Amino acid sequence: MTQAHPQLPSPSTMPRPTGPAPASATLLAAVVQYEALGTGSGGAAVARNVAAHAELVEKAHADGARLVLFPELSLTGYELDSFDAPEHAGGRSAWLTDGDTRLQPLRDACASTGTTAVIGAGWREADGTPRLASLIIGPDGSLRPAFKTHLHGAERELFVAGNGPEIMEVDGWRVALAVCADAAQPSHAAAAAESGADVYAVSALYVSGEELRLGLHLGSRSMDHRMFGLLANLGGTTPVGASCGLSGGWGPEGAALAKAAGTGTETVMVNLARSSLHGYRSGPGA
Repeated sequence: MTQAHPQLPSPSTMPRPTGPAPASATLLAAVVQYEALGTGSGGAAVARNVAAHAELVEKAHADGARLVLFPELSLTGYELDSFDAPEHAGGRSAWLTDGDTRLQPLRDACASTGTTAVIGAGWREADGTPRLASLIIGPDGSLRPAFKTHLHGAERELFVAGNGPEIMEVDGWRVALAVCADAAQPSHAAAAAESGADVYAVSALYVSGEELRLGLHLGSRSMDHRMFGLLANLGGTTPVGASCGLSGGWGPEGAALAKAAGTGTETVMVNLARSSLHGYRSGPGA
C-alpha cells in the first residue's frame, strides 16, 4: 500500500512576508565635512563637486557606510551670489532641477554601491519655486528633494522655505533631515521626533566662534528627543566666515560620539546602535 504524502509548496508558491523589513540593529553613517571646490564660480562648480561627492560616496561605501551625509550647499559652497547670477546655457547654472544631467555621476555612484546620500544644493521645482535643499539620492539612484524650513538673512530673498522636516528610511531607520538653522529651532526637532525619527541629520554651516552653539544644538536635540544626531559642516573658508569644523555624531544621551579633527574635507564614520535608542526610550522617565 502506498502512503500519500502531502504536497509541499514550491519556493515560488510559498507565501512571502509582507510589510516593511525589520530595521537593522546598527546603521553606519559617513558624515562628510566638505570644503566645496571652485567656490565663487557659480554653476561651473557644480560638476566638479558632483565628481568629488561621487568619489567620497564610493570610499564611504568601501568602509561600510549605508548613509552618507554632506553639508548645506555642498555642491556650490555657501555662495549665495551665485544664485543671483544670470543662468547660462549648457547647464552652467548654480541651480539644479529634476533631470539635471550633472547629477548623474552621483546617482550612478549611489546605485552601484547601494548607498543613500544627502547632498546640499540650490533647487528649482518644476514650477520655478527656488529652494535651499537637501537632495536625497537613494540606493537605486532615485532623487528626492527636501527643503530648509528656517531660512535666515539673505536666504529669505533667494529661497522659499519648506514646511518641516523630511523623513527618509535607511535600512529601516527613520532619518529626519534638517538644514543648518533648522537645528536652532527646537520645534523642528520636536516635529521630527513626533514623526518617529531615530536620527536627526543636519547639513549645515557653523563658522569659527560658533563651536559652543553647534555642540549645544546637536547635543540638546539628541538628548531631548532620544534620537541620534548627525551633523555635516561645510568646511574651509566661506563668505560668512571660516568653518569651525566639528562634524560628527551625538548619542541619544546628548554626548558626542565622534568629531572631525580639522576644518577641511574629512569623513567621520559614526556607528549608530539601535540598542542605545531602546535603552533610553524604554527606561524610567521615557
